[in-house]
Amino acid sequence: MTANSPYFVLEQAYEYTEEIKKSRFITYLTPTKGRQAAEQFVREIKAQHPDARHHCWAFVAGRPSDGQQYGFSDDGEPSGTAGKPILNCLLGSDVGEMTAVVVRYYGGIKLGTGGLVRAYAGGVQQVLKLIEPVECLIYEELHLTCDYAQIAAIESLFSVYNGKLNHAEYGAQVVMQLDVDARHIQAFITAVRNKTNGQVNVKVVD
Repeated sequence: MTANSPYFVLEQAYEYTEEIKKSRFITYLTPTKGRQAAEQFVREIKAQHPDARHHCWAFVAGRPSDGQQYGFSDDGEPSGTAGKPILNCLLGSDVGEMTAVVVRYYGGIKLGTGGLVRAYAGGVQQVLKLIEPVECLIYEELHLTCDYAQIAAIESLFSVYNGKLNHAEYGAQVVMQLDVDARHIQAFITAVRNKTNGQVNVKVVD
């Protein structure tokens, strides 16, 4: 899988609650693009449940294969019993840009390390059964300058290369700002030049 390959993400948030030996576990799963959004969501859940004993969490804030976008915390539970099991469940789904927070209201009965792993992982597994992920395409931005007579030829290529027009300025010539599927960027540029006999100025925006 390359950096330009699509991956799956969530479209909505999910929640699941269960009681295990008098402790209540509330699992929240939500879309979060980037570490900052993931960390903000953790803070929001903590603020919603100030009286809970633990707020254990994990996130995959970017592409599922990007280890730089992972994070997790046991939040006071024994090391390795909460955050890492939650993260392992997220990674097993092969979905990116999401954060799970499991809130525990302690019921007075200790679960032991194995019981904690099962409780925290189990809630996330139940939530993951509910999700309907969607494909996230990676786009690159192009700026393109053409004559009015060339617009139709260029637009005919959008559906072939997953292109979409973001903005256009209509002056002496037409200046388009496009997003094109990153996997097909060079093929799109070549097709535009072939369609217009090389008369169109196309450049990739860094």
